[in-house]
Amino acid sequence: MCGIYSRIMRPTKSTNPAKRPSRGRGRGPATSAGQRPAAALAGAAASGVRLQKVLASAGIASRRKAEELIAAGKVSVNGRIVRELGTRVDPERDRIIVGGKRIVPERRVYFVMNKPDGVVCSAEGKVDVRGRPTVLSLLPPMSERIYPVGRLDYHSRGVLILTNDGALAAALTHPRHAIAKTYHVKFQGSLELADLEALQRGVTLEDGTVTRPADEVSIVRETETNTWVQLTIRQGLNRQIRRMGEAIGHPVLKLIRVQIGGLSATGLDDGEFRPMTPSEVYELLVAAGASDV
Repeated sequence: MCGIYSRIMRPTKSTNPAKRPSRGRGRGPATSAGQRPAAALAGAAASGVRLQKVLASAGIASRRKAEELIAAGKVSVNGRIVRELGTRVDPERDRIIVGGKRIVPERRVYFVMNKPDGVVCSAEGKVDVRGRPTVLSLLPPMSERIYPVGRLDYHSRGVLILTNDGALAAALTHPRHAIAKTYHVKFQGSLELADLEALQRGVTLEDGTVTRPADEVSIVRETETNTWVQLTIRQGLNRQIRRMGEAIGHPVLKLIRVQIGGLSATGLDDGEFRPMTPSEVYELLVAAGASDV
């Protein structure tokens, strides 16, 4: 018991959850991020990208259908018919033809935003069907069609990734990759050791689902009426942390995501965003176990 108590209760280094980040340089409407993750992948850049992935990313077909097109001899690279699955190409330099049409991949863009309260994570447009503003309303007009990766509740704040890279989005959201996400959570009331242990080992939600063990549970700050906890999990059930709070009898009053993998929104005020660097994109791919592009 002592070992668990020590591990759970010892606060780790973290920012003050009630403190707004300092104003940084990346205020937003300036520029989009033109970096491709391949630019940061020294080893992968030399070997290229799988041909079927290029076709899928360009919207030609699903990955499986793209493989069928290749096997059927309907794809050529630099004037040569390619039938071998797994063939690697450089989409920026190689001339890829499908059905007589050259494939020109859309420029990949990557942003990190400090999502504010009262905004919907949706790619439906500037407003959703209920008339609520979406995260896209915080961005300037762009030629690329970007979308938020994963979701933060309407009243949740913090780190949000927006991109048009379907491969990165899939890597970050697929359950098998289980990328770590860190939150600052304001629970109602004072949390006892049993509550912290329950969050650590997993709790049973109202539908019978048992959450996976948390990577980290540490108290950041306590008052007479509430408790701020830093919580790191690798699961993404719908409204999971709020449901966990209900399960232990301490409703969540505020929820701020402070990290996805190693990516944070430090320096960004609510609603601000900035382009991600190539190294940040690469590190997320590595963290998600999907760096083989």
